[in-house]
Amino acid sequence: MASISIILLSLAILLEAPLAIPSTEDFHDLLSRYGFPRGLFPSSVQGYSLSENGNFEVYMNNPCYVQFDDLVYYDKKITGRLAYESISDLSGIQMKKLLLWVPVTGIHAAPGYVQFLVGALSETLPAEQFDTVPVCKS
Repeated sequence: MASISIILLSLAILLEAPLAIPSTEDFHDLLSRYGFPRGLFPSSVQGYSLSENGNFEVYMNNPCYVQFDDLVYYDKKITGRLAYESISDLSGIQMKKLLLWVPVTGIHAAPGYVQFLVGALSETLPAEQFDTVPVCKS
């Protein structure tokens, strides 16, 4: 009787926890399915996991930099919440503005542009700037 209670309790706990499943689909292809250009993340994405509620973790080979209009830093692990044309609760990406590194907290996409949320500010860039998957620089 006690073992049935333990099994039922274990099942209840498992069903409550969001399930994060590592995927075999290329992360850049996943971005396209969610309305983003493929080149939003660099080519050094090693893997990722995506839960049913949209929470994701992206794993890079190493931290790196990519030069778009601004210099962008990608940490070794990037987390956030993915929805169609929206990434929120983002951590692990920073953008250099003037002499300061500021965290990118969200990204929105719409036809023709990508908007980066940097604290209370935002910056909108042409989407074609992200059509090609960029290569990281150390």
